[in-house]
Amino acid sequence: MPLYEHVFISRQDISSTQAEGLIEHFGTVLADNGGNVVDHEYWGVKTMAYKINKNRKGHFAFLRTDAPAPAIQEMERLMRLHDDVMRVLTIKVDEHKEGPSVQMQKRDDRGDRGDRGDRGSRR
Repeated sequence: MPLYEHVFISRQDISSTQAEGLIEHFGTVLADNGGNVVDHEYWGVKTMAYKINKNRKGHFAFLRTDAPAPAIQEMERLMRLHDDVMRVLTIKVDEHKEGPSVQMQKRDDRGDRGDRGDRGSRR
């Protein structure tokens, strides 16, 4: 079956448990249509670059799925109809990468930025 990655943004005024409940809800939609959620991550509340539906922040969630195209279309249709979901992005990928996504990696794991050379040189 094809592999997909999804990111969706839900409204900022719902609780984090409700936002994580949306992940489970859309996972069951996929399961009912012959697909499954391989992995999911809740990224938390993040500030967006611009307002969406008068919201400056939103709950971000990430899903890795393995599902046929009709199951993905049904899940996206229900996401767009859901009042709490503001945006949805779905990308078809060749393979799922192991481990956490870039958003979940610690800042220290991304690599050492090195010394900028401005420490101790205050005047």
